Amino acid sequence: MSHAMQRATELALDEKTVAALRGALKTTADEVVQAIIDEVPSYANALSGRMGGTIRRAVRTALGHYLDLAGGKATGGDASDAAYELGRGEVRDGRSMDALLSAYRVGARVAWRGLAAGAVPAGLPAAEVAKFAELTFAYIDELSAASAAGHADELAARGLAHERHLAQLSRDLLAGAAPEVLLADAQRAGWQAPTSLTAVLLPATQARPVYRSLDPRTLVVDDLPDAMGVLLVPDADRAHLLRQLTDRAAVVGPVRPWMRAAASYARAVRARSLSPDIRDTEDHLVPLVLSADADAYADLRARALAPLRALPPSSGRRLEETLRAWLLHHGRREEVATALFVHPQTVRYRMGQLRDLYPDLTSPQRVLELTLAVGLPVADR
Repeated sequence: MSHAMQRATELALDEKTVAALRGALKTTADEVVQAIIDEVPSYANALSGRMGGTIRRAVRTALGHYLDLAGGKATGGDASDAAYELGRGEVRDGRSMDALLSAYRVGARVAWRGLAAGAVPAGLPAAEVAKFAELTFAYIDELSAASAAGHADELAARGLAHERHLAQLSRDLLAGAAPEVLLADAQRAGWQAPTSLTAVLLPATQARPVYRSLDPRTLVVDDLPDAMGVLLVPDADRAHLLRQLTDRAAVVGPVRPWMRAAASYARAVRARSLSPDIRDTEDHLVPLVLSADADAYADLRARALAPLRALPPSSGRRLEETLRAWLLHHGRREEVATALFVHPQTVRYRMGQLRDLYPDLTSPQRVLELTLAVGLPVADR
């Protein structure tokens, strides 16, 4: 049995007293609403017009249920249900529970004053007035508790829905969904789209801790394959972001327009597949480019370096190193010799061999193919 019900069984107002109190019900309800408007700033404008009429009827209904309870004719359950829905509605209207509790406190004071003023002249014995007061405030406490429960449940439901919408937006971004899909996702999630997003790939266990230090609009996915997670950081200051990730096993992709976040994510994934030591993909663009299509790169190398592969392995490696240095130093013999730690005459001899193998060595197309073919040192391939 609720606290209010216990108080009601101890009181049980007679029909004459309840009838007298009902006669003052409308006036008391209006006084309650006016006091709330005057004393609780959050309701200064909310209780006007149609909303004001609705609230006045709700207050009269609650007071009516209260009098039924006081007369031993009701359980108060209907009023509690209404109070629960009122708490939910406060979330939808953007008000905190503090505002509603303040309204309940003001309402309880004014309601008691009005009800007491009617109860004593109606013949309520002085000894019963204290019990009447206890019932009044026990009833308000139960309504407050029901509203608080409704408020909390609505917040929890909205929070879960918001998280689901953000998760869907994140997944669609990583999948490269169509712009209209992403716009709809962002609208449902109430997410303010930035100009750009930067993908950060890192272990899933680190995703949430890092997220807490970033822009609140950052999107998080922490259930990727291989126990990896990704953060999509809006309008990031790259240098600052990299400093924040100094102690993390993170790979930072390029900045991309927010609807193209999938490209930033894809590059971070590819960088991680190349080396666990890569942190900033911008520092590794050459290997990333050359590894973008591994089969095509292998075919290019096989074709371009076929003349070297026909030589004994040691000779082929020396000439490939010489060719790379020659390309990097634009044929400047002294610089090539310094880079290879050999005499310039040795460079001249080796370049003679290379020209025999590649009669068109200086043609633009041949230079382009060979530059790409030997673009990475042998040890890196």
